[in-house]
Amino acid sequence: MKKNIIQVEAVDKNNRPIIVMDIDEVHRQSLRHRSVVVLIYNSEGKLYLQKRSANKTLYSGRWNVSASGHVLSGESLENAALRELKNELGLVNGNIRLLDEIEASSETGYEFITVYVLDKINTIPAPNPEEVESGFYYSESELYWMIREYRELLAPGLVFLYDSGILYRTK
Repeated sequence: MKKNIIQVEAVDKNNRPIIVMDIDEVHRQSLRHRSVVVLIYNSEGKLYLQKRSANKTLYSGRWNVSASGHVLSGESLENAALRELKNELGLVNGNIRLLDEIEASSETGYEFITVYVLDKINTIPAPNPEEVESGFYYSESELYWMIREYRELLAPGLVFLYDSGILYRTK
C-alpha cells in the first residue's frame, strides 16, 4: 500500500517558513512546523472528543481533541482547520473563530498550534472511519476524571491543551 506523502513547511523559531518537507521527516528531525486544532462544543458547553482510528500511526485508539491536523505547504491556517473538520468529522461549517495560538516546543511536538472553536452545534458529527473510530461530547468534569484515571487512553495533545487551561476557555 502506497503511503500518501504530506508536504508541510518547516519553520524557524519565529514561525517563518524555511523549507517544504515530508511530515514524517519533519517529525523525525523534530523540526518546528504548524498544526491546527478545532474544538467543537454543543449548546451545553460540552466538548466533542474523537477516538482516533486504529489505522492511525500515532496514538491510535486514543481520545483526542475534536479535530486536528497539520497545515499543508501553501495552505492557510483557517483552510487547514476547515479541511480537518470535513475530513475527520464530515462537518462543512465556516463558523470557526480563533481561540489561541501556542508556541512550538517539545511539549507540542515542535508544532506551532493554532486553536479554533466551533461553538454550540447541536449535531453529532459523522466521523470518517479512516480517521476517527467514534466521538462523544464531554463536560469539563468528565474530562478531568478521564485525565485523572485514564491518562494512558488520551492523546498527549489533548492532555497538554487541558493542562494549559485552553479546552474550556471558549470566550
